[in-house]
Amino acid sequence: MPMKNVFSAGRIAALALAFGLAGALGGCAQPFDASVSRFSHELPAPAGQTFAVVAEDPRNAGGLEFGQYAQVVSEQLRQLGYVAGDPATSNLVVEFDYGVDKGRDKISMFGPDPYWGPWHGYRGGFYGGGFYGHRWGYGLYNPWFNDVDVTTVYTSSIDVKIKRRSDGQRVFEGKAQAVSPSNRLSYLVPNLVEALFKGFPGQSGQTVRISIPAEKK
Repeated sequence: MPMKNVFSAGRIAALALAFGLAGALGGCAQPFDASVSRFSHELPAPAGQTFAVVAEDPRNAGGLEFGQYAQVVSEQLRQLGYVAGDPATSNLVVEFDYGVDKGRDKISMFGPDPYWGPWHGYRGGFYGGGFYGHRWGYGLYNPWFNDVDVTTVYTSSIDVKIKRRSDGQRVFEGKAQAVSPSNRLSYLVPNLVEALFKGFPGQSGQTVRISIPAEKK
């Protein structure tokens, strides 16, 4: 008896749809979440106090790149009601630092998902050194259309520390960190700053997750 052709029109259509959806999802830039931690103590409410943003890392002091990001921090503080002042005489000293790591590989696996039928793609993978993905659905597994996608993801972060000039007492500490496929600081830093100052100063000791827009291609 001749074997029936497993590649029926319905299955071929399902296969085409599955791979089309996978391609569409892969091409969409997804937003990422920033983890924001903030601690405050006797931070004065905005009432015209002056501030100055300085480099926490002396190697950044006077740099054009640092100056650009410092302006982003300054704008956030001005919107809150503080007033930009001279670094030598300001009421508040704002220490600012930023950075991004060298990245690590994220491995994603694509293949059949029996929940949608034997030809629909599933996604799982290894993230750094650990397994994070899994298969959805149930049924038989068809290994003919497996694929592996390797992308590099980067961890970026900023730190903001505010102290009173009069006695050197630190009144605010904040950190925002995110993992994304971009390592462009000119994109990452402004978004991390925006995340850090959303709801400023926030609840002391609380860590929240704030969504950051995806980088435009």
